[in-house]
Amino acid sequence: MNIILIPREKEIFHLLVKNYSTKDIARKLNISEKTVRNHISNVIQKLGVKSRIQAVFELIRLKELQL
Repeated sequence: MNIILIPREKEIFHLLVKNYSTKDIARKLNISEKTVRNHISNVIQKLGVKSRIQAVFELIRLKELQL
């Protein structure tokens, strides 16, 4: 599977694995919480998974994300 994440999606998931909340990510990146949730939803759809945590596991498996 070849998943292409845009830089902002990678940035958001990098912060998620560092235990940042949606609100914290929005504040840090100076974007709205809705925008953060939209990026997360887009990644979930791209990966064909059902949750954030499944997306994180899949991104790690695909070597798109590291802990």
